[in-house]
Amino acid sequence: MTSLLASNLPLELLERHGHAPLSCGSAPSPFIGDNTFSDAEYRNVLTELHQRPEEALAIYVHVPFCHVRCLYCACDTTVTHSLEKVDRYLDALENELSLVTDSIGRGRLVNQLHVGGGTPNHLNEPQLARLVEIIERYFCIAPDACTSIECNPRRSSAGQLELLYGLGFRRISFGVQDLNADVQRAIGRVQSLDMVRDVFLTARETGFHSINLDLVYGLPFQTRQGFQSTLQHILALSPDRVACFSYTHDPATRPHQHAINTDHLPSAAEKLALFHDAVHAFTEAGYRWVGLDVFVRETDELANAQTEGRLHHNAIGYTPLPSKQVLAFGPSGIGEVGGVLVQNEPDLKTWQTRLDHYQLPVAWGRRLSDTDRRRREAILSLMCNLQLPANVAADLAQDYDRLREHIAQGLVEMSADGIRVTDEGRYLLRHLCAEQDAFLELDTAQRRLGSSR
Repeated sequence: MTSLLASNLPLELLERHGHAPLSCGSAPSPFIGDNTFSDAEYRNVLTELHQRPEEALAIYVHVPFCHVRCLYCACDTTVTHSLEKVDRYLDALENELSLVTDSIGRGRLVNQLHVGGGTPNHLNEPQLARLVEIIERYFCIAPDACTSIECNPRRSSAGQLELLYGLGFRRISFGVQDLNADVQRAIGRVQSLDMVRDVFLTARETGFHSINLDLVYGLPFQTRQGFQSTLQHILALSPDRVACFSYTHDPATRPHQHAINTDHLPSAAEKLALFHDAVHAFTEAGYRWVGLDVFVRETDELANAQTEGRLHHNAIGYTPLPSKQVLAFGPSGIGEVGGVLVQNEPDLKTWQTRLDHYQLPVAWGRRLSDTDRRRREAILSLMCNLQLPANVAADLAQDYDRLREHIAQGLVEMSADGIRVTDEGRYLLRHLCAEQDAFLELDTAQRRLGSSR
């Protein structure tokens, strides 16, 4: 791996790309123009899907609750301690699943289920059980389905983890973010290494097939020395996967971030150096760098998929599964059905009110044109498999030419086969993709970076 710190990347590139915007949940539509999408339009899309019963589905369920708002959070979430409010959400969620399956058919096969937030394990045990009951009432979860849930380690217990495993979840993700005490106090999320270790080992003993840990770089008071210490503690736990996300300071849209003093944030170059340290630590320890910011074991299915050039990315995340039909439920959920990108109402009350009136709670949507789809597939190839084949880009000359401009900067290489992202270019991969196509913002909106889990 080429050392970024020893590279010749110009400072202006570091300043331009060092604070990559990455939000989640309630992000507005990334598309320009009127993209309102009516209940009737979405029902038509779902009816079209009904005509293809052989297609397996992926499901994302957004749980929009946390017990406290972390100061760095970029997610669509509501702080509540009201059991009634959560029960009301579950009532509305069941209404949403009922309305959708009225159009696509009940009992459709699901090969990927992800429950995110917010903090899904903010729900108590009866509520978690009811959540899964609702899903299984309307869909058929395949025996070999990829079933995953996001959890806040501070809300996890041995009993809860056993329940989640018993409910069928086989992959679990814990938000660690950073283990340095100064950083934790600055972001309002204090959790000791001993507690994180205990929860992790309990999850391992419970039998989860895969455990992911989330880290965030670019937080206040982060230093290379402190972050390297966090990395070593994480490596000692030997997680199956690690997601290393970029923090974006945007108090204009996330007012709670005003509590973070910008003087305490690392500079763009310092922030990129933190990510470089993460890449070095994980790859040296035998992990494979997958996509933008995920590290997995060499035997992981994502690593195998990337090696074979079949890694895919849908509205849930990276996957080796071919399904492109992603149904999203809950406020702010983003899905893709029949070549249409859709997002639910981000506001909890608005989402509930729409469902009370038997309306599908979509806020916006867009049916992709043939050109849209070709461009999006090209960008996914770049993002997932680090190359843009010449034949794929043949009718996307403007996008292809824009990438060519980065050859002199050493970010990409060109051959007769197409364009390949270099080792140095990987650090700026999100920006290379985003420059080509606004549809990458779908991924930006859906990532749970900064969640309170």
